[in-house]
Amino acid sequence: MKSLTMGVEEEFVLVDRVTRAPVNRAPEVIRQAARELGGQVQAELFNAQIEICTGPTASRDDLREELLWLRGVVGAVARDARCAPVACGTPVLPPEEPLTVTDTARYRLMARRFPRLITSEDGVPRDDGLVCGCHVHVGTLDRERALALALHMRPWLPVVQALAGNSPYAHSQDTGYESWRSVEHARWPTVGPTPVLDEAQYLAHVAGLVKDGTLIDNRMVYWHARPSEHVPTLEVRVADVNAEIDTVVLLAILIRGLADTLLPRVDAAERPPRIPGPTLLRAHRLAAVHGIRGIGLDPVDGRERPAVELLDTLIDFARPGLDAAGDSDWARERWARIRAEGGGASRQRAVFRRHGRYSAVVDALAAATVGSR
Repeated sequence: MKSLTMGVEEEFVLVDRVTRAPVNRAPEVIRQAARELGGQVQAELFNAQIEICTGPTASRDDLREELLWLRGVVGAVARDARCAPVACGTPVLPPEEPLTVTDTARYRLMARRFPRLITSEDGVPRDDGLVCGCHVHVGTLDRERALALALHMRPWLPVVQALAGNSPYAHSQDTGYESWRSVEHARWPTVGPTPVLDEAQYLAHVAGLVKDGTLIDNRMVYWHARPSEHVPTLEVRVADVNAEIDTVVLLAILIRGLADTLLPRVDAAERPPRIPGPTLLRAHRLAAVHGIRGIGLDPVDGRERPAVELLDTLIDFARPGLDAAGDSDWARERWARIRAEGGGASRQRAVFRRHGRYSAVVDALAAATVGSR
């Protein structure tokens, strides 16, 4: 079995080094970082966030090293701009000054077309509109195979989402969720499980959404797994961004291992698993609320099971793909560590319990984002 390649996109909040609140300094950070990173550092919807993008690779070690390099460069540049990149699904603290929308034609159009998703009634950008995800690409896949693979992967993606939960706090409050980003992001059109469509149906469906104004373009298809519009990959979009580098790498190799395991079924034209829409939505909601700490739904039979058992099941199921890439032992070791120590949301809450300050949570996230090896 030849392994698919994988690539990762990470979105970060930029926070002031003194106040720890989000700040609109992305243009300066991107301008300076691009001297070394080129197009691997990019703007996002708000000027208080940036995105880094790895190249495609089949190697777990190469992916890890590239992520460390990208984070290191943007961290150093951000320091000069008196801010820090923070890998967290939602900002822990609210901004002290109004957020601003990135000044590009596309983002200006989004702000006009979807004003209440981006701005409040007075026209000021919403504080709760800023969310940061981690998107994993697997390829090379044409659109037809990517769509078919997405349907086979659908039942497993709530388990991936649970592992990635890293947004328990928002606006200096505990939301009660492991992934509050999942709730905030779901306000946008099309966010949710991939619908059952072949390539022709996909093209017609998306064209209709653009024509009727639901979307501004094909790039606004925000399904949990979608064919990429700019590279020949399937893009999985369920994960919060995480500060711990090994959690990010684990997410990437699990998604790639799952894809490699399922692709022979796609190529054999096997029917994807049938799972009722309400069941799938409930599985994603449970993943957002509980992460790996509570219950989830079994991808096979839909029954409630502890989320940690579902992660064990996912790793077992994806073993053919993980073995082919030499990732099985590493994946099990890292998962055992996360299971013992807790995921991103649990680590944030542990910092708050120790220090009693949200600023301490931001400091811990910032340090882990650019300092972990």
